[in-house]
Amino acid sequence: MNKALIALAVLVAANGASAQSSLTLFGVVDATISSYSNKAETPLGVTIKTGSTVQNSSGYTGSRVGFRGTEDLGGGAAASFWLEAGLLNDTGAGFSSGSLAFNRRSTVSLSGVLGEIRLGRDYTPTFWNDAVFDPFTSNGVGLNLIATASGFNTPGQAANGFRANANYLRASNSVGYFLPPTLGGFYGQVMYAFNEATKYDPGTLTPDVQNSQRSGRYVGGRFGYAKGPLDVAFAGARSTIGDQFFVGSTTSLDIWNVGASYDFGAVKLYGEYSNNKMKVDYSGIPPVTAAFGLTSPGANGALVGLTVPVGPGLIRAVYTQVKYSNVTASKQVAPGFAPDPKAEKYALGYVHNLSTRTALYATVARIDNKNGADLTVGGPSFYSKAINGSTPVPQSSTGYDIGIRHVF
Repeated sequence: MNKALIALAVLVAANGASAQSSLTLFGVVDATISSYSNKAETPLGVTIKTGSTVQNSSGYTGSRVGFRGTEDLGGGAAASFWLEAGLLNDTGAGFSSGSLAFNRRSTVSLSGVLGEIRLGRDYTPTFWNDAVFDPFTSNGVGLNLIATASGFNTPGQAANGFRANANYLRASNSVGYFLPPTLGGFYGQVMYAFNEATKYDPGTLTPDVQNSQRSGRYVGGRFGYAKGPLDVAFAGARSTIGDQFFVGSTTSLDIWNVGASYDFGAVKLYGEYSNNKMKVDYSGIPPVTAAFGLTSPGANGALVGLTVPVGPGLIRAVYTQVKYSNVTASKQVAPGFAPDPKAEKYALGYVHNLSTRTALYATVARIDNKNGADLTVGGPSFYSKAINGSTPVPQSSTGYDIGIRHVF
Protein backbone atom coordinates (compact mmCIF):
# COMPACT_ATOMS: atom_id res chain seq x y z
CA MET A 1 0.00 0.00 0.00
CA ASN A 2 2.82 2.45 0.88
CA LYS A 3 4.53 1.76 -2.45
CA ALA A 4 1.26 2.46 -4.25
CA LEU A 5 0.88 5.79 -2.42
CA ILE A 6 4.45 6.79 -3.32
CA ALA A 7 3.82 5.92 -6.96
CA LEU A 8 0.67 8.05 -7.04
CA ALA A 9 2.50 10.94 -5.40
CA VAL A 10 5.20 10.74 -8.09
CA LEU A 11 2.51 10.93 -10.76
CA VAL A 12 1.06 14.05 -9.14
CA ALA A 13 4.48 15.69 -8.89
CA ALA A 14 5.32 14.80 -12.48
CA ASN A 15 2.22 16.68 -13.68
CA GLY A 16 2.02 14.40 -16.66
CA ALA A 17 -1.75 14.50 -17.08
CA SER A 18 -3.21 15.86 -20.27
CA ALA A 19 -5.04 19.17 -20.54
CA GLN A 20 -8.36 17.31 -20.31
CA SER A 21 -7.42 15.51 -17.08
CA SER A 22 -6.57 16.41 -13.50
CA LEU A 23 -4.91 14.58 -10.62
CA THR A 24 -4.83 15.98 -7.08
CA LEU A 25 -3.11 14.98 -3.85
CA PHE A 26 -5.02 16.27 -0.80
CA GLY A 27 -5.33 15.71 2.91
CA VAL A 28 -5.93 16.89 6.47
CA VAL A 29 -3.71 16.54 9.53
CA ASP A 30 -5.63 17.25 12.74
CA ALA A 31 -3.93 16.77 16.12
CA THR A 32 -5.60 17.33 19.49
CA ILE A 33 -5.04 16.94 23.21
CA SER A 34 -8.24 15.37 24.55
CA SER A 35 -9.41 14.66 28.08
CA TYR A 36 -12.39 12.54 29.20
CA SER A 37 -14.10 11.92 32.54
CA ASN A 38 -17.04 9.52 32.88
CA LYS A 39 -18.91 9.25 36.18
CA ALA A 40 -21.13 6.41 37.43
CA GLU A 41 -22.85 6.01 40.79
CA THR A 42 -24.27 3.05 42.70
CA PRO A 43 -27.77 3.18 44.27
CA LEU A 44 -25.97 3.49 47.64
CA GLY A 45 -24.23 6.70 46.55
CA VAL A 46 -20.74 5.37 45.75
CA THR A 47 -19.23 7.41 42.87
CA ILE A 48 -16.76 5.88 40.42
CA LYS A 49 -14.97 7.86 37.73
CA THR A 50 -13.06 6.61 34.73
CA GLY A 51 -11.01 9.01 32.66
CA SER A 52 -7.99 9.62 30.46
CA THR A 53 -5.99 12.41 28.84
CA VAL A 54 -4.57 11.54 25.43
CA GLN A 55 -3.15 12.93 22.25
CA ASN A 56 -5.66 12.19 19.55
CA SER A 57 -6.54 13.02 15.95
CA SER A 58 -9.61 14.40 14.17
CA GLY A 59 -10.90 16.69 16.91
CA TYR A 60 -12.08 19.27 14.35
CA THR A 61 -11.78 17.58 10.96
CA GLY A 62 -11.08 13.94 10.15
CA SER A 63 -7.38 13.37 9.38
CA ARG A 64 -6.86 11.86 5.94
CA VAL A 65 -4.74 11.60 2.82
CA GLY A 66 -6.16 11.05 -0.63
CA PHE A 67 -5.94 11.21 -4.39
CA ARG A 68 -8.66 12.26 -6.77
CA GLY A 69 -8.74 12.72 -10.51
CA THR A 70 -11.04 13.57 -13.40
CA GLU A 71 -10.85 12.95 -17.13
CA ASP A 72 -12.90 15.05 -19.53
CA LEU A 73 -14.62 12.68 -21.97
CA GLY A 74 -16.18 15.44 -24.05
CA GLY A 75 -19.81 16.43 -24.49
CA GLY A 76 -20.16 17.32 -20.81
CA ALA A 77 -19.19 13.80 -19.67
CA ALA A 78 -16.36 12.95 -17.29
CA ALA A 79 -14.79 9.93 -15.60
CA SER A 80 -13.52 10.37 -12.04
CA PHE A 81 -11.94 8.48 -9.18
CA TRP A 82 -11.52 9.25 -5.47
CA LEU A 83 -9.24 7.35 -3.08
CA GLU A 84 -9.17 8.60 0.52
CA ALA A 85 -7.51 6.98 3.56
CA GLY A 86 -8.09 7.81 7.23
CA LEU A 87 -5.07 8.69 9.39
CA LEU A 88 -4.24 8.37 13.08
CA ASN A 89 -1.55 11.00 12.95
CA ASP A 90 -0.89 10.76 16.71
CA THR A 91 0.69 7.33 16.08
CA GLY A 92 1.38 7.49 12.34
CA ALA A 93 -0.91 4.52 11.74
CA GLY A 94 -3.82 4.23 9.37
CA PHE A 95 -7.38 4.35 10.67
CA SER A 96 -8.16 0.81 9.48
CA SER A 97 -6.64 -1.64 12.00
CA GLY A 98 -3.41 0.34 12.03
CA SER A 99 -2.78 0.00 8.32
CA LEU A 100 -3.27 2.68 5.67
CA ALA A 101 -6.31 1.78 3.57
CA PHE A 102 -8.70 3.82 1.46
CA ASN A 103 -11.47 3.22 3.99
CA ARG A 104 -12.94 6.74 3.97
CA ARG A 105 -13.83 6.66 0.29
CA SER A 106 -12.79 4.60 -2.73
CA THR A 107 -14.98 5.26 -5.76
CA VAL A 108 -14.96 5.48 -9.53
CA SER A 109 -17.70 7.33 -11.40
CA LEU A 110 -19.15 8.59 -14.65
CA SER A 111 -20.93 11.95 -14.74
CA GLY A 112 -22.75 14.05 -17.28
CA VAL A 113 -25.77 16.25 -17.84
CA LEU A 114 -28.06 13.58 -16.36
CA GLY A 115 -26.10 13.20 -13.13
CA GLU A 116 -23.44 10.88 -11.75
CA ILE A 117 -23.18 7.10 -11.29
CA ARG A 118 -20.69 6.20 -8.56
CA LEU A 119 -19.39 2.75 -7.51
CA GLY A 120 -17.34 1.63 -4.51
CA ARG A 121 -17.13 2.56 -0.83
CA ASP A 122 -18.84 5.86 -0.06
CA TYR A 123 -20.75 7.84 2.56
CA THR A 124 -24.36 6.75 3.08
CA PRO A 125 -27.18 9.22 2.32
CA THR A 126 -28.58 9.03 5.87
CA PHE A 127 -25.23 10.03 7.42
CA TRP A 128 -25.02 13.35 5.56
CA ASN A 129 -27.76 15.09 7.54
CA ASP A 130 -26.06 14.14 10.83
CA ALA A 131 -22.86 15.83 9.62
CA VAL A 132 -24.05 18.75 7.48
CA PHE A 133 -26.56 20.02 10.04
CA ASP A 134 -24.24 19.63 13.04
CA PRO A 135 -22.03 22.67 13.88
CA PHE A 136 -19.31 20.19 14.94
CA THR A 137 -19.68 18.14 11.69
CA SER A 138 -19.72 14.88 13.70
CA ASN A 139 -16.13 15.25 14.98
CA GLY A 140 -14.45 15.39 18.40
CA VAL A 141 -16.11 15.61 21.80
CA GLY A 142 -18.79 17.82 20.23
CA LEU A 143 -20.02 14.90 18.09
CA ASN A 144 -23.83 15.00 18.20
CA LEU A 145 -25.70 12.32 20.16
CA ILE A 146 -27.66 11.29 17.08
CA ALA A 147 -24.43 9.98 15.58
CA THR A 148 -23.37 8.43 18.89
CA ALA A 149 -26.60 6.46 19.23
CA SER A 150 -27.04 5.60 15.55
CA GLY A 151 -23.61 4.37 14.60
CA PHE A 152 -21.41 4.01 17.66
CA ASN A 153 -23.25 1.71 20.03
CA THR A 154 -22.61 1.56 23.78
CA PRO A 155 -22.22 -1.54 25.98
CA GLY A 156 -25.47 -0.86 27.83
CA GLN A 157 -27.69 -0.45 24.78
CA ALA A 158 -26.04 -3.39 23.02
CA ALA A 159 -26.84 -5.58 26.04
CA ASN A 160 -30.44 -4.36 25.88
CA GLY A 161 -30.74 -5.36 22.22
CA PHE A 162 -30.30 -2.09 20.32
CA ARG A 163 -27.66 -2.78 17.67
CA ALA A 164 -25.33 -0.35 16.00
CA ASN A 165 -25.58 0.24 12.27
CA ALA A 166 -22.44 -1.05 10.54
CA ASN A 167 -23.39 1.05 7.50
CA TYR A 168 -23.94 4.23 9.51
CA LEU A 169 -21.13 6.36 8.04
CA ARG A 170 -20.20 4.49 4.87
CA ALA A 171 -21.19 1.44 2.86
CA SER A 172 -18.89 -0.79 0.86
CA ASN A 173 -19.85 -2.46 -2.44
CA SER A 174 -22.27 0.36 -3.21
CA VAL A 175 -23.83 1.79 -6.36
CA GLY A 176 -24.99 5.38 -6.11
CA TYR A 177 -26.75 7.89 -8.31
CA PHE A 178 -26.51 11.68 -7.83
CA LEU A 179 -28.75 14.27 -9.44
CA PRO A 180 -26.98 16.85 -11.63
CA PRO A 181 -26.06 20.18 -9.94
CA THR A 182 -28.18 22.17 -12.42
CA LEU A 183 -31.64 21.85 -10.88
CA GLY A 184 -31.99 25.31 -9.36
CA GLY A 185 -30.90 24.30 -5.85
CA PHE A 186 -32.51 20.84 -5.71
CA TYR A 187 -30.13 17.96 -5.01
CA GLY A 188 -30.40 14.28 -4.25
CA GLN A 189 -28.85 10.83 -4.24
CA VAL A 190 -29.81 7.18 -3.90
CA MET A 191 -27.61 4.23 -2.89
CA TYR A 192 -27.75 0.45 -2.87
CA ALA A 193 -25.01 -1.58 -1.17
CA PHE A 194 -24.59 -5.30 -1.81
CA ASN A 195 -23.92 -7.65 1.09
CA GLU A 196 -22.14 -10.11 -1.25
CA ALA A 197 -23.31 -13.25 0.57
CA THR A 198 -22.89 -16.72 -0.91
CA LYS A 199 -26.25 -18.31 -1.79
CA TYR A 200 -26.89 -22.07 -1.73
CA ASP A 201 -29.29 -24.22 -3.74
CA PRO A 202 -30.82 -26.18 -2.07
CA GLY A 203 -31.03 -23.73 0.81
CA THR A 204 -30.71 -26.54 3.37
CA LEU A 205 -26.97 -26.58 2.61
CA THR A 206 -26.58 -23.00 3.85
CA PRO A 207 -24.14 -22.89 6.81
CA ASP A 208 -25.89 -22.22 10.11
CA VAL A 209 -23.98 -19.00 10.78
CA GLN A 210 -25.70 -15.86 12.02
CA ASN A 211 -25.50 -12.66 9.96
CA SER A 212 -24.12 -14.45 6.90
CA GLN A 213 -26.94 -14.20 4.34
CA ARG A 214 -28.59 -10.78 4.35
CA SER A 215 -26.66 -8.70 6.88
CA GLY A 216 -24.72 -5.77 5.42
CA ARG A 217 -27.24 -4.71 2.78
CA TYR A 218 -28.16 -1.00 2.60
CA VAL A 219 -30.67 0.93 0.51
CA GLY A 220 -31.32 4.63 1.03
CA GLY A 221 -31.67 8.08 -0.42
CA ARG A 222 -31.42 11.78 0.40
CA PHE A 223 -33.10 14.76 -1.26
CA GLY A 224 -32.88 18.44 -0.44
CA TYR A 225 -32.86 22.05 -1.49
CA ALA A 226 -30.01 24.54 -0.99
CA LYS A 227 -30.12 28.09 -2.26
CA GLY A 228 -28.87 31.29 -0.72
CA PRO A 229 -28.84 31.04 3.09
CA LEU A 230 -31.21 28.03 3.25
CA ASP A 231 -30.36 24.33 3.18
CA VAL A 232 -32.93 21.64 4.01
CA ALA A 233 -32.85 17.89 3.37
CA PHE A 234 -34.67 14.62 4.12
CA ALA A 235 -33.04 11.17 4.12
CA GLY A 236 -34.29 7.64 4.65
CA ALA A 237 -32.84 4.14 4.49
CA ARG A 238 -33.05 0.52 5.54
CA SER A 239 -29.84 -1.12 6.74
CA THR A 240 -29.86 -4.89 7.27
CA ILE A 241 -27.93 -5.48 10.50
CA GLY A 242 -28.59 -9.15 11.24
CA ASP A 243 -30.12 -12.42 10.04
CA GLN A 244 -30.66 -16.03 11.10
CA PHE A 245 -31.29 -18.11 7.98
CA PHE A 246 -32.80 -21.24 9.58
CA VAL A 247 -34.87 -19.24 12.05
CA GLY A 248 -36.17 -17.25 9.10
CA SER A 249 -35.49 -13.84 10.63
CA THR A 250 -33.99 -10.67 9.18
CA THR A 251 -33.11 -7.72 11.44
CA SER A 252 -33.17 -4.26 9.87
CA LEU A 253 -32.69 -0.73 11.08
CA ASP A 254 -35.14 1.70 9.49
CA ILE A 255 -33.74 5.24 9.49
CA TRP A 256 -35.11 8.60 8.55
CA ASN A 257 -33.95 12.09 9.41
CA VAL A 258 -34.61 15.66 8.39
CA GLY A 259 -32.35 18.65 8.88
CA ALA A 260 -32.06 22.32 7.98
CA SER A 261 -29.77 25.30 8.36
CA TYR A 262 -30.22 29.01 7.72
CA ASP A 263 -27.41 31.56 7.56
CA PHE A 264 -28.45 35.02 8.79
CA GLY A 265 -24.90 36.34 8.37
CA ALA A 266 -24.34 37.26 12.00
CA VAL A 267 -25.42 33.78 13.08
CA LYS A 268 -26.13 30.45 11.36
CA LEU A 269 -28.80 28.19 12.86
CA TYR A 270 -28.96 24.38 12.60
CA GLY A 271 -31.61 21.80 13.42
CA GLU A 272 -32.19 18.08 12.90
CA TYR A 273 -34.54 15.28 13.94
CA SER A 274 -33.68 11.60 13.52
CA ASN A 275 -35.65 8.38 13.98
CA ASN A 276 -34.09 4.89 14.17
CA LYS A 277 -36.25 1.80 14.56
CA MET A 278 -35.01 -1.79 14.69
CA LYS A 279 -37.36 -4.36 13.16
CA VAL A 280 -37.23 -8.14 12.86
CA ASP A 281 -39.06 -9.73 9.92
CA TYR A 282 -39.92 -13.45 10.01
CA SER A 283 -40.58 -15.71 7.05
CA GLY A 284 -42.88 -17.81 9.27
CA ILE A 285 -45.04 -17.10 12.31
CA PRO A 286 -43.31 -14.49 14.52
CA PRO A 287 -43.07 -14.77 18.32
CA VAL A 288 -45.96 -13.18 20.21
CA THR A 289 -43.85 -10.24 21.47
CA ALA A 290 -42.56 -9.56 17.96
CA ALA A 291 -46.08 -9.66 16.53
CA PHE A 292 -47.03 -6.75 18.78
CA GLY A 293 -43.83 -4.82 18.05
CA LEU A 294 -42.62 -4.97 21.65
CA THR A 295 -39.14 -6.19 20.63
CA SER A 296 -38.47 -3.30 18.28
CA PRO A 297 -35.92 -1.09 20.03
CA GLY A 298 -35.47 2.41 18.69
CA ALA A 299 -33.73 5.72 19.25
CA ASN A 300 -35.03 9.19 18.44
CA GLY A 301 -32.68 12.16 18.39
CA ALA A 302 -32.93 15.93 18.08
CA LEU A 303 -30.37 18.70 17.60
CA VAL A 304 -30.35 22.49 17.70
CA GLY A 305 -27.18 24.49 17.22
CA LEU A 306 -25.55 27.64 15.93
CA THR A 307 -22.30 29.13 14.69
CA VAL A 308 -21.28 32.78 15.09
CA PRO A 309 -18.40 34.25 13.06
CA VAL A 310 -16.12 36.48 15.15
CA GLY A 311 -13.34 38.10 13.12
CA PRO A 312 -11.08 35.26 11.90
CA GLY A 313 -12.80 32.82 14.26
CA LEU A 314 -16.02 30.87 14.68
CA ILE A 315 -18.01 30.13 17.85
CA ARG A 316 -19.88 26.82 17.76
CA ALA A 317 -22.62 25.65 20.16
CA VAL A 318 -25.03 22.72 20.12
CA TYR A 319 -27.63 20.91 22.22
CA THR A 320 -28.59 17.34 21.31
CA GLN A 321 -30.65 14.64 22.94
CA VAL A 322 -31.43 10.99 22.32
CA LYS A 323 -34.30 8.97 23.76
CA TYR A 324 -34.43 5.19 23.47
CA SER A 325 -37.58 3.08 23.34
CA ASN A 326 -38.27 -0.62 23.99
CA VAL A 327 -34.64 -1.33 24.89
CA THR A 328 -35.25 -3.00 28.27
CA ALA A 329 -36.99 -6.26 29.12
CA SER A 330 -39.53 -4.50 31.34
CA LYS A 331 -40.45 -2.11 28.52
CA GLN A 332 -41.01 -5.01 26.13
CA VAL A 333 -43.23 -6.90 28.57
CA ALA A 334 -45.10 -3.87 29.92
CA PRO A 335 -44.73 -0.71 27.81
CA GLY A 336 -44.90 2.40 29.98
CA PHE A 337 -43.87 0.51 33.12
CA ALA A 338 -40.27 1.81 33.18
CA PRO A 339 -38.90 5.17 32.00
CA ASP A 340 -37.02 5.23 28.70
CA PRO A 341 -33.24 5.74 28.74
CA LYS A 342 -32.38 9.28 27.73
CA ALA A 343 -29.25 11.39 27.26
CA GLU A 344 -28.69 15.12 26.76
CA LYS A 345 -25.53 16.79 25.50
CA TYR A 346 -24.20 20.35 25.52
CA ALA A 347 -21.12 21.36 23.51
CA LEU A 348 -19.35 24.68 23.04
CA GLY A 349 -16.33 25.38 20.87
CA TYR A 350 -14.20 28.02 19.20
CA VAL A 351 -12.17 27.82 15.97
CA HIS A 352 -9.49 30.42 15.21
CA ASN A 353 -8.39 30.47 11.58
CA LEU A 354 -4.71 31.36 11.23
CA SER A 355 -5.10 31.07 7.44
CA THR A 356 -7.41 29.43 4.93
CA ARG A 357 -5.68 26.11 5.63
CA THR A 358 -4.59 26.23 9.28
CA ALA A 359 -6.78 26.60 12.36
CA LEU A 360 -6.56 26.30 16.15
CA TYR A 361 -9.61 25.01 18.02
CA ALA A 362 -11.00 24.17 21.44
CA THR A 363 -14.19 22.30 22.39
CA VAL A 364 -15.82 21.35 25.70
CA ALA A 365 -18.80 19.00 26.05
CA ARG A 366 -20.96 17.33 28.68
CA ILE A 367 -23.49 14.48 28.53
CA ASP A 368 -26.12 13.81 31.22
CA ASN A 369 -27.44 10.23 31.16
CA LYS A 370 -30.76 9.19 32.66
CA ASN A 371 -32.63 5.90 33.23
CA GLY A 372 -29.75 3.65 32.16
CA ALA A 373 -28.43 5.49 29.10
CA ASP A 374 -24.62 5.20 28.93
CA LEU A 375 -23.43 7.55 26.17
CA THR A 376 -20.00 9.19 26.49
CA VAL A 377 -18.08 12.04 24.85
CA GLY A 378 -15.22 9.56 24.33
CA GLY A 379 -12.49 7.85 26.32
CA PRO A 380 -13.05 4.80 28.55
CA SER A 381 -16.43 3.22 29.22
CA PHE A 382 -18.33 3.71 32.45
CA TYR A 383 -17.30 1.46 35.34
CA SER A 384 -19.82 -1.39 35.38
CA LYS A 385 -18.65 -3.98 37.96
CA ALA A 386 -20.71 -4.39 41.12
CA ILE A 387 -19.42 -2.72 44.29
CA ASN A 388 -20.68 -4.22 47.57
CA GLY A 389 -23.48 -5.86 45.64
CA SER A 390 -24.57 -2.65 43.85
CA THR A 391 -24.04 -2.04 40.13
CA PRO A 392 -22.96 1.50 39.19
CA VAL A 393 -25.36 3.45 36.97
CA PRO A 394 -23.92 5.83 34.31
CA GLN A 395 -24.45 9.48 35.23
CA SER A 396 -22.39 12.01 33.28
CA SER A 397 -19.56 12.30 30.78
CA THR A 398 -17.40 15.39 30.19
CA GLY A 399 -14.45 16.14 27.94
CA TYR A 400 -12.48 18.65 25.95
CA ASP A 401 -10.38 18.91 22.77
CA ILE A 402 -7.58 21.45 22.18
CA GLY A 403 -5.88 21.11 18.83
CA ILE A 404 -4.61 22.28 15.48
CA ARG A 405 -5.78 21.36 11.97
CA HIS A 406 -3.89 21.82 8.72
CA VAL A 407 -5.33 21.20 5.26
CA PHE A 408 -3.20 20.51 2.17
